[in-house]
Amino acid sequence: MTLTRPVADDRAVASTPAPEAPATASRRPAVLCAATLVVTGAAGAALLVAANRAAERDTGQQFALFWAGLLVFTLPAVFWLVRPASGVRLRVAVLTAYAGFTFLPKLLRTPDGPLYHDEFAHWRQAREILLDGRLFEQNPIVKVVGDFPGLHSTVAAISGLTGVSIWHGALVVLIIAHLLVVLGVAVLAEEIWHDARIAAVATIIYSLNSSFLFFDTQFGYESLAIPLLVWTLVALHRAMRGPAGRARLGWSAVTVMLSAATIATHHLTALGLLGVMLILCAVATARALRRINPRAVTWTAWGLTAAAAVLVVTYLAVVAPRTAGYLDPYLARALDQIAGMAGDGGGGSRTLFRESVAPWWERYAAFAAQGVAAIAMAVAALRLRSRREGDAVSRNGALAMLVLGALYFPAALLILTPSGAEGARRSWAFSYLGIALVVAPVVVWLLERATRRARVVSGAALLTVCAVVLVGNTAAGMNPSYRFPGPPVFGSDTRSAIPEVSAASAWLRSTAGRDLRIVADRYSGLIFGSFGGQRPVTGSASFPTYDLYLAQPGRAISPRLIEQLSSWRFTYLVVDRRMAREVPEIQIYFETNEPVPHGDKPAFTLGQLTKFDRTPWTIKVYDSGNIAIYRFDFDSLRPGEAGR
Repeated sequence: MTLTRPVADDRAVASTPAPEAPATASRRPAVLCAATLVVTGAAGAALLVAANRAAERDTGQQFALFWAGLLVFTLPAVFWLVRPASGVRLRVAVLTAYAGFTFLPKLLRTPDGPLYHDEFAHWRQAREILLDGRLFEQNPIVKVVGDFPGLHSTVAAISGLTGVSIWHGALVVLIIAHLLVVLGVAVLAEEIWHDARIAAVATIIYSLNSSFLFFDTQFGYESLAIPLLVWTLVALHRAMRGPAGRARLGWSAVTVMLSAATIATHHLTALGLLGVMLILCAVATARALRRINPRAVTWTAWGLTAAAAVLVVTYLAVVAPRTAGYLDPYLARALDQIAGMAGDGGGGSRTLFRESVAPWWERYAAFAAQGVAAIAMAVAALRLRSRREGDAVSRNGALAMLVLGALYFPAALLILTPSGAEGARRSWAFSYLGIALVVAPVVVWLLERATRRARVVSGAALLTVCAVVLVGNTAAGMNPSYRFPGPPVFGSDTRSAIPEVSAASAWLRSTAGRDLRIVADRYSGLIFGSFGGQRPVTGSASFPTYDLYLAQPGRAISPRLIEQLSSWRFTYLVVDRRMAREVPEIQIYFETNEPVPHGDKPAFTLGQLTKFDRTPWTIKVYDSGNIAIYRFDFDSLRPGEAGR
């Protein structure tokens, strides 16, 4: 976003005599805006805190309190951003305040440590860098995290230089990254439309996506990579528009540098960036063939895209070769499940909001938000077809964003499959950028076409639609247990970390040290692998450690599995007996492809989980009631004794 007016504009104003407005009158909108946002920000923060307190008491009022708190600030902020008389500096100030306030829900949810599944992996990785000073160490919780050290090295550097904890260093990085996303979308929109009002509207629309409030503010590598993607696109547009010479070379260098930073931070965001750049190149090429686009613009786009592609492919092949194997099972299973949905049996599908405690109006809003997005994109496409405005670079960017935004809708197929749902949610952070950038001019156009009397009604209607989309997208993208605190829930990535598990992990670390190879379930593994500093394994097709738990008392366990555990120096087994009493909330005990029955009853009996008290090759060393820790004693095994 342009922060200062061009010199030519100032001269034009100076050359036309005009009566000077009193200083107090010129400052009045800024003062009124600041007062409004301070009051509504304080009220909104108080309501967000009240929502968390209501959730802890399980009163059921947390949803209404949360959205009242968020909207009481958001709607006035949108008013000041869309107001025609608002200046550039005022809009930048409001966007900065908006970024700070929209970070508050996640900050209040996790103020003092990691809580979401991936946060434990990233917290551990940053802490290991700080302790040992080594990059690219394999992470036991998320296997490929260590191959992308951009976020972790930044957080570890801040923690080491300032003396703050890893978590508080992460909060500093995440708040700055969130602000950079907000401002970056505004700058990118202005690069395409050359209108500060459209830029502000585009930012608000982008903030309605399902990942904005919680997922892309978590301690995760995408939270830093997405602002890098947005600013890479800004640099790319400026390189294409810049005159030949130093300006174009300078912005080209910035584009390549930001592309390299993106791939060193997150694999999916780097692939998403490459995809967006390829879309832009395809649009530029199609227009160049029709002799609408200057060749220099097209060649610049292709040259920088080729450089980014070389960086991404080289990095994934040389530095992070495990990434393809990590991502492939998720996509393959999702495609299989889509095929199953298309079959006669309909297998592989999932029911949206199944057993959700979200109120009915959140669920209805989730479906309404998709309809609003489809209608808005259709209107934006018609407008782009009928109005060919802007220079070649702007037109290329607008058409490329239209294609990118259209990719939002096929992801609906993935959201209906258990394996593809996570990927669909992650993709929306990219595709919603396209929706925001092409729908924003439509919103401003509607406001400008309205008469003075109808403008209030039109504005109120648009604010209502904005609220519905924000509520619906957030509800579709994040479960209530992620958004709100509450009583312990077994099998929840956010509420299963009871103090008993933390105490057991602390005991093992204090008595046996860290970096031990242990066998655990998904939820114990998060705590033992992060705070406990161990290297847990939760099972896979090639290393089915879950067979230890599944084996019936007195039945033999696979000698091959025992040999793997022994030869790979596994030392401890963690057993959470809640698996025999409760069904996990997210229907996972160990990992997504586990051969474990899922239903209304627990998949394990107490006998299956206590059989290790009697096997000669496991020695109980810790028992707190729910959590038991056994030390492997494979030296005592004789042939045929594995299961006895």
